[in-house]
Amino acid sequence: MAPVVARLVSESKPYLVPGKILVKELWFEVPFDHSNPNSKPIRLFARSGIKYVRPIVETSEVEQRPYLVFLQGGPGFGTSSPQDSPISSYFLERGYELLFLDQRGTGLSSTIAANTLERIGGPQEQADYLKFFRADTLVKDSEAVRLCLTKDYPPEKKKWSTFGQSFGGMMTLTYLSFASEGLRESFITGGLAALDKGPADVYAATYKRCIERNNAYYKKFPEDIATVKWVAGKIQELGGEKGIPLPTGSFLTVQRLMTVGLNFGAHGGIDRVHNYIVRMKADLDQFGAFTRYTLNELEQDGAWDIAPIYTLLHEPCWCFGPGVAGKWAAERVGQGLEEYQWLQKDWAGPASLGDKPLYFSGEMIYPFLFDTCSELVKLKKTAQILAEYDGWAPLYDIPQLAKNEVPVYAACYNDMYVDSDLARVTASRIKGIKVFETNVLYHNGIRAHPEDVIPQLLKLRDDTID
Repeated sequence: MAPVVARLVSESKPYLVPGKILVKELWFEVPFDHSNPNSKPIRLFARSGIKYVRPIVETSEVEQRPYLVFLQGGPGFGTSSPQDSPISSYFLERGYELLFLDQRGTGLSSTIAANTLERIGGPQEQADYLKFFRADTLVKDSEAVRLCLTKDYPPEKKKWSTFGQSFGGMMTLTYLSFASEGLRESFITGGLAALDKGPADVYAATYKRCIERNNAYYKKFPEDIATVKWVAGKIQELGGEKGIPLPTGSFLTVQRLMTVGLNFGAHGGIDRVHNYIVRMKADLDQFGAFTRYTLNELEQDGAWDIAPIYTLLHEPCWCFGPGVAGKWAAERVGQGLEEYQWLQKDWAGPASLGDKPLYFSGEMIYPFLFDTCSELVKLKKTAQILAEYDGWAPLYDIPQLAKNEVPVYAACYNDMYVDSDLARVTASRIKGIKVFETNVLYHNGIRAHPEDVIPQLLKLRDDTID
């Protein structure tokens, strides 16, 4: 079957933004199901950016710069604008045209939300629809857009480069597996995911990293060992069985509070969680209740309601092929760990821990989110169907990766989300990959410290490391 080419629906005139970047806004249409080119089209949004240099002589000729497409993390979040991305200044100087493509269902690309899914049908129809929002389909979307944008390019310029952060790195591995003919080179940061480990195996590894970060938190703020448990007890006391109402209809429970440990995987995350605890204790000490400001901050943390794909498809994005189902692996694995007794149905509460700390979770998705988040409550049945589903298409072709010919440059971190031991195994299975490994950067290294990451990747690319 001939490859699907996206249809360019509209393209704005270039406009100049701070940082001397010329930006265009583009809309594309691709088939919802790439195996059926006649299926109802789905709309994708992107912004492109090039370095602006005022020409000495004006010309109508359009320069065909090599494209670099940014593959966003998540899954479930849209891309930033070119002027807001930490990679822009580095790659624009190299002469690339950057493309920030919102993956289907995210940003402005046919956004997924509870009310947009209601238009699809009931829980089964919604689940069937969401099966087309994993990396295998996202790669097909990207290839369709590439073929559209480069249709008038000479053959040597038709390939493009990719830069994949986190889930975008996982998507890169899928790209290298099934559509490597479209790639000139690939950069990966924090995304060397396990190729043949299901969700339970992945979480067994990442819980260990999460426990390490909890220990680092309590070592830095030892007084929080008692304070966190005291705050948790107050949440139980004030909220009862259902929890404390949050501003937009969600509920704060002890379990929901524990999810702010997601921040531990990022630079500054330990201090951010401590500041939550300081504020919560201050509210309780002064008023005996939590202020709206505090509750709003907690409700917005994690973006569970704002980016439902992140919650619905997080475990499925680790289901590497047929026969693998999530089945709430994070909850199942966590219930077997002493540090995560609060996941057990018969947990006696924070007072039962004695002198032991209450451990926060990390990048784990739990069924209770679909009871405590107002947007996700509407999708509870859909989530259960996806959790039980095991008919997923393959995400990776390991033999193909073993004979890979596309240059790959990767950064591997001290990572709570993508285990570094598993990442090393993955790197060993990709022919020709070059890896920059560090234990002083966390998962959001390219945003928090791009000056320590991107130049290292470019040195790997330029082969200038002696």
